[in-house]
Amino acid sequence: MSNSQDTNRLAVGTAGSYSRADVVETALNILDEFGLADLSMRRLAGVLDVQPSALYWHVPNKQTLLALVADQIIDRAAVVNPDDFVKAGSLDWKARTLAEATAIRDGLLAFRDGAEVVSSTLALGLGAGEALARIRAGIDGFCSDAEVARVAAESILFLVLGQVWHEQQRMQADSLGVVAPAVGATPEDAQLANEDEVQRIDSFEFGIQLILDGLEKKLAATR
Repeated sequence: MSNSQDTNRLAVGTAGSYSRADVVETALNILDEFGLADLSMRRLAGVLDVQPSALYWHVPNKQTLLALVADQIIDRAAVVNPDDFVKAGSLDWKARTLAEATAIRDGLLAFRDGAEVVSSTLALGLGAGEALARIRAGIDGFCSDAEVARVAAESILFLVLGQVWHEQQRMQADSLGVVAPAVGATPEDAQLANEDEVQRIDSFEFGIQLILDGLEKKLAATR
């Protein structure tokens, strides 16, 4: 995550020297350091040392700003090379879809409240559509039914957003000391509810595999 020096690195120069990219970059830094609740147009203007009204030359409202921030969060997720999942001329669509979902998950975790930002903009239909497109790219390699592929991709994306949102909330609560030690979350064991488990399941991968296996069986039954 960014530090306070990153947050303030753009707070120099004249108001006219800022581009939309500068505004979005500064908003990302504020989000990462202070969280979504403190990402306001007034705070953003203060960091950039401009009047809040000056921001509207670049973004008409906060919803648009958050959509641009969400797009940046997804854009910065690691790129998956589809060629890595082709063997003997056949695409391992499940492995690619899992890789895309994992890259998006890691991208969300790279920014404080990343899942909440992306989820809220998706709900309003304003941004972060690339996340759905990336997940669907793998599914489209197997499923020719566009509507089924869309629903399957949405199901996986909702799982990703929900789990990361839960994980980030738990991590924040744990840092404040308001979560019982038995269910505390850290970056290393955020998904582990019991330190004494004999066998631990990666719930993220397991959940996605369930969706993909179900999709495969459903399509096989209709062919």
